[in-house]
Amino acid sequence: MNASMLSYIIFSCLLLSVQAQNCSFREIIRYTKLLLEESSVSCPCRETAVSSCSCLPIAEPGHELACFVEGTEHMLKNNMSSNTITARLNLTFQTQLGRKLCESLARGDQCQYKTKGNVKEFLNKILRTYQAISK
Repeated sequence: MNASMLSYIIFSCLLLSVQAQNCSFREIIRYTKLLLEESSVSCPCRETAVSSCSCLPIAEPGHELACFVEGTEHMLKNNMSSNTITARLNLTFQTQLGRKLCESLARGDQCQYKTKGNVKEFLNKILRTYQAISK
């Protein structure tokens, strides 16, 4: 095996390891901030059907991606914000979950949560999660 072949193999392995860590955090942070800017006044989340405010899952550690997929799907079905941005976020979360790209956020495929929050609280959870990764 010559030196150029060895350097190619090392470079390929390095590229794969970088891709495995790819959580698209910059893109997600940008989209989430856009949704937060357009988000209407924060209404209180109530589990009862009487409330017009939607309750979205606030994920437990290690289950963020599954909850982000579930929450953004709910937002899309209920036309709660810009569908283009929400659809893009949803697809990104599904891809990350399916390909196990952000392992710390996807220890489980099921959304586990103890509390629910309104759209602003849900979006802030996404923002805080990905800002922590970017540091």
